Amino acid sequence: MYRYDAIDRAVLADRTAEFRDQVRRRLAGELTEDQFKPLRLMNGLYLQLHAYMLRVAVPYGSLSPIQMRALADIARRFDRGYGHFTTRTNIQFNWVKLADAPDILDALAAVDLHAIQTSGNCIRNVTADPYAGAAADELEDPRVWCEAIRQWSSLHPEFSFLPRKFKIAVTASPHDRTAAKVHDIGLLLRRGRDGEIGFEVIVGGGMGRTPYVGPTIRAYLPSNRLFSYLEAILRVYNRHGRRDNAYKARIKILVAALGAEAFAREVEAEWEKIGPEGDVPAAEIERIRDAFTTPDFSSDPSTGDFEARRAAEPAFARFVRNNVKAHIRPGYGIIDISLKGIGETPGDISADQMDLVADLAERFGQGDIRSTHEQNLVLPHVRLEHVYDVWKGLHAAGLATPNINLISDIIACPGLDYCALANARAICVAQDIARRFEAPDRAEAIGEFKIKISGCINACGHHHVGHIGILGVDKKGEEFYQLTLGGSGAEDAAVGKMLGPALPIDRVTDAVEAIVDAYLRERREGERFLDTLRRTGDAPFKEAVYAEAH
Repeated sequence: MYRYDAIDRAVLADRTAEFRDQVRRRLAGELTEDQFKPLRLMNGLYLQLHAYMLRVAVPYGSLSPIQMRALADIARRFDRGYGHFTTRTNIQFNWVKLADAPDILDALAAVDLHAIQTSGNCIRNVTADPYAGAAADELEDPRVWCEAIRQWSSLHPEFSFLPRKFKIAVTASPHDRTAAKVHDIGLLLRRGRDGEIGFEVIVGGGMGRTPYVGPTIRAYLPSNRLFSYLEAILRVYNRHGRRDNAYKARIKILVAALGAEAFAREVEAEWEKIGPEGDVPAAEIERIRDAFTTPDFSSDPSTGDFEARRAAEPAFARFVRNNVKAHIRPGYGIIDISLKGIGETPGDISADQMDLVADLAERFGQGDIRSTHEQNLVLPHVRLEHVYDVWKGLHAAGLATPNINLISDIIACPGLDYCALANARAICVAQDIARRFEAPDRAEAIGEFKIKISGCINACGHHHVGHIGILGVDKKGEEFYQLTLGGSGAEDAAVGKMLGPALPIDRVTDAVEAIVDAYLRERREGERFLDTLRRTGDAPFKEAVYAEAH
């Protein structure tokens, strides 16, 4: 974990005191809602359909047990006993009272958390591989760079009022677990010809009304030049980005309009003007690196009775197959905690469950918890001899669903149940699909299958990059759902293609099942759904979904 210093804490104290006065003025009628709106959004406070929602930043998805317990306390004291993890690795509280918001920010600041830049036209929460520091295939821990970007970008005066919101992801592994290619900037750590670490820089990805997979504008950027290059990108965006049309304001529109090569030339020209003096000194990067506490891997772990337990208990064996991943250190595992229990709201977690995860991380997980962009949690450093104990604890709390990357591990935005922008519900659709594929043997036989659901075109549920994407639309006051096939948010990133006419809500789950059945008929040995779709095209799946309508 990164350890906050006196400067970090002073910034949070100043911000919470400032917002407390702004809330006082709003409650006293000294500020209108139009005057207050930009102030509250700068502190992550939204006005949703039924109440205020506070979005709390979880930088690069890292939480300590102390922080998780603080979130549980906030859920109990100021919400309805639960929180909701989002696709930016943040947590949202959906039933906040305006008068309580300053007290919540104070409670967050007490454990080095905040809501800064979780909204607004600024650089939002920087996300990273949730397996960072544990993945066997990473070049180095990307969180150091994420933290440096957080410090560089937080309240940056030049980049606090961009044409539109701005999102950055950093990953150091060949397998992309961050959806980097559909971010405004995706940074992929690469090793150069000289053996030094640098970055492949991807700019102009994104979802929403006009989805794009971002192009690479620089194949290799030396790591010591990162910040001047980021500054150059953002300056070009600030200069040329559309401010006259919110639908054309994202950097992806600018990159697409200019073309990747022309945009890259603009960036290179700006970068040359900035020069090396725009870079963060190496000593500062090392200061940040040294501020991270590292796991204690000094003692040799034993596997204990891990293998015996796995052989003896089928339910535990299933959990290990689906929710435990290989660790860079022998004798350790990475445990995925699914927040996708069958029939539950994807991403939701109760206060009691938060406390339980904090306890398990403290006892068995080196005090390290991660949130993921797929709305789950991770304990990245667990000895194999302790995996059974963790599983038992999770099972008792209803958190041991063995479905990571399977068909019921569904991303879904809050949709029309909460969001003022939504056209249709998303939660109930996800719940219905999960129930249809509840049988564990069936789900495992289907294999990797990513369904992603959004309640509107803003794509908070990442539907564009779902193997099956489901978009809620309003047709004359009725909820319909548009299906897309073939999306991917991984290293083979792709935007899904529309399958056919939108379906009423009562046909969506049947359509998903028809697609799955067609896949099982068509697939060859070893093929994922995406492999089969790319080989056959969408004809078998379109026929399966729409045949009965003809």
